[in-house]
Amino acid sequence: MRSIRFKLAALSGAAASFAILSTVGVLLAVGAADRALEATVSAQQRLDLLTEISARLSDFGLAAVAVAESPGADPGRADLGRMEDARSRVAAVLEAATVRAAQSAPAFGTGVRPRERMVAHLRADFILLDRQISAAVADADAPSRGDRVRGALNGFAASAGPTLSLLVESERRAVTTAREEALALSFRLRVGAVALAALVLAAAAVLYRAVARPLLTRLGEIDRAAAAIGRGDLDTRLTIGPRDELGVLTARFNRMAARLGRRERRVIEDRALLEKTISERTADLTAANARLAAIDASRRRFFTDVSHELRTPLTVIIGECDVTQRAPAISDDLSRSVLATIRKRAGRLHRRIEDLLRVARSESGEIELVFQDVPLVPLLADAVAGFETVARRQGASLTLEADAPGPLVHADREWLRQVVEGLIDNALRHGGKVTRITLAVTTGTGAGGVVADEITVSDDGRGIAPEARAGLFRRFARGERFGDGTGFGLGLALAEWVVTRHGGRITLEEREGGGTRVVIALPRPQLHPEARPEVFEARGAWADPPGEEDT
Repeated sequence: MRSIRFKLAALSGAAASFAILSTVGVLLAVGAADRALEATVSAQQRLDLLTEISARLSDFGLAAVAVAESPGADPGRADLGRMEDARSRVAAVLEAATVRAAQSAPAFGTGVRPRERMVAHLRADFILLDRQISAAVADADAPSRGDRVRGALNGFAASAGPTLSLLVESERRAVTTAREEALALSFRLRVGAVALAALVLAAAAVLYRAVARPLLTRLGEIDRAAAAIGRGDLDTRLTIGPRDELGVLTARFNRMAARLGRRERRVIEDRALLEKTISERTADLTAANARLAAIDASRRRFFTDVSHELRTPLTVIIGECDVTQRAPAISDDLSRSVLATIRKRAGRLHRRIEDLLRVARSESGEIELVFQDVPLVPLLADAVAGFETVARRQGASLTLEADAPGPLVHADREWLRQVVEGLIDNALRHGGKVTRITLAVTTGTGAGGVVADEITVSDDGRGIAPEARAGLFRRFARGERFGDGTGFGLGLALAEWVVTRHGGRITLEEREGGGTRVVIALPRPQLHPEARPEVFEARGAWADPPGEEDT
């Protein structure tokens, strides 16, 4: 497909061609008009010369007749001067006529100019007439002189008259012909001008329909598409059409619109993603603020409880000491009772302080777990033996259902024992009317098919509501889960941390028939050789134990 440059070049070439043709036509018309006008003027000038020749010849003949009719033998000087003057004028006019005749075109097919020949013939007749009149004027006989002059004039008229008449008639015809040719040329010029104008208009119409109108139409479409893009309608596309410069521009316009559309979609997607992220982060911040508020409330309650827990045993101890000091005599029974009370309160206070110390040490990263292969059943038996008296006092039976020595576990003996004792203590203190607490050892399959030894601590107490179990392993979460509001809420959180560092897991379940069942799953030593080092340092681990949302 030809390009727009080619079309514009063709349009410019056509305009230049029309301009050149018009110029050539005007030049030819002007030349033809000049030639016609020149021919008319030349013919008119020659006709005027012939008329002047006729008039001068008449003046010369009259002057000659006047000289011839002078009386006496010698004519008067005035008449002779008049005749000489008329002769010189005739000679001058004949000379001009000869020059004009020499400038006229020659006859067709010959080298002789007919006008020049007739003017020469007329000039020769005049020369002959002048000689005859001069000879006649020299005659002394007046009658004879007059006759000779008249005879010469008659002879000249007979010889030169037809030639002069022919020249006059020829020039008149030349003038008429020149005028007719000028009129015909003028008509042809008018017809040519009208035809040229019609041709130019037709060519302009054809060029407009072929070049200008398609270009204007396509430019209008581009303008409308650009306005639509400006209004935000990025789905606007143009028809490419011919593969010329505008076609290339249209294709680039479509690619630009497509890129803008893709960018707008990406901006919309990024904006939506940003708004979603902001919404999520706002929700996270809101939840974090709520958690921080809950943590702050828990900590304030914790310090209140610490003050209460520490003040109550100390008050009892101080009171017992004061009673003992005020008594005049102390019996053995009173001493034993006071000491028992003091020991009991001091033991409770000691446990609370130990809990606080463990928490402080775990948060500072100072807890060290010493791992070794430990028989599991003897470890559980020690924990049961430590709470048998307390259990009997509350009317509950505490039993261990396992055969010694049981499986070996790779664990820190003291920490694992404290975890089990804490679970037994929780069952006794928070289980309500507990009548039976059972410890058992079984072997099961954990997550991923790993074989693990499971320690189960179950009771027949009041149990724990399902919706409350998820938050039991958070530090300082207490009271609402057991209903009595005692303790710090640290036992289960610390137990989960210890079990997790052993590579196991601890779960709370509802026991069939009522009560609570706590399961500790510990992997077999041979399946986790990386846990074999004798000392396992867990620095900073308590600062972020699994499931803690309030630290």
